[in-house]
Amino acid sequence: MNNYLITGSMGCIGAWTVRHLVKRGERVVSFDLSENRSRLNLLLSANEQAVITFVRGDLTDRAQVEETIKAHNITHIIHLGALQVPFCKANPVQGALVNVIGTLNIFEGAIATNIGHVVYASSIAVYGPPEEYPPGLIQHSALLKPSTLYGGYKQCNEQNAQVYRKDYGLSTTALRPYVVYGMGRDQGLTSDPTKAMLAAAAGQDYHIGFGGSAQYQFASDVALQFIEAADYPLDGAFAFNLGGRPAAMQEVVDAIREVVPDVAITFEATQLPFPPGFDDSTLRESMAQVFETPIVDGIQSTIEQFRECLRDGRLSIPV
Repeated sequence: MNNYLITGSMGCIGAWTVRHLVKRGERVVSFDLSENRSRLNLLLSANEQAVITFVRGDLTDRAQVEETIKAHNITHIIHLGALQVPFCKANPVQGALVNVIGTLNIFEGAIATNIGHVVYASSIAVYGPPEEYPPGLIQHSALLKPSTLYGGYKQCNEQNAQVYRKDYGLSTTALRPYVVYGMGRDQGLTSDPTKAMLAAAAGQDYHIGFGGSAQYQFASDVALQFIEAADYPLDGAFAFNLGGRPAAMQEVVDAIREVVPDVAITFEATQLPFPPGFDDSTLRESMAQVFETPIVDGIQSTIEQFRECLRDGRLSIPV
């Protein structure tokens, strides 16, 4: 039987990954230093969570990582645990310990337990600001020029994965999300569109702190893509952009107001300090299935889910 280890399972993408695996009847081991199940509670009932094995895990503890893989007969690893941009900036050493050493510990644990493939989260932060590139979608082969410590750590992981492939034969697939939205996306600058959806579900106005264009990726789709990468391993050390059609912020706002027409959703004109989009043709050429919910459908689904959670008390009306 398949046994999936999900690190960072209390985060947004992690919670969605756990949800999809539990819904299809897989055995899941949650590995996270946090014990806050607030995001999981939005996606799974208490009875559904009862089948999950929860491990309060520290990625920087190599022995614990390896022991967890052995003890639970893990067959698939989806490594999503990381410290995000602000936390890396505030504490660079801790950021490196979690994001880089933690990833190496996952690689080492896989090798020690004869797991041949690891799927892990990278980020479009491995690329630089838009002025560093020609107009249009940033090509998969474009030079990596991270401008944050977080992006630097992610680039380091991708390069380390290449070495682990060459020296130890470990197969890896990294996925690089951009602006993820949906239930559980409640932290970070690019969480504003999701917060606007929650406000709209509660009948409240909201001001989004950025504008311009970006690629918006439904959290459910991102989780399914990680599972796909784990279930159908590619032979090598790969890193793929999660792309999709870039959308202007006005399109996002219009989609929200299509569902809730009587709220005012406004936004700043300022473009994020990232390119508007990244080419995903290599992903589409390499994977049998690419998950891409149209943004209008994803926003409608998210608002409906928020309304349900507000009604049954899983969420409170935002203040």
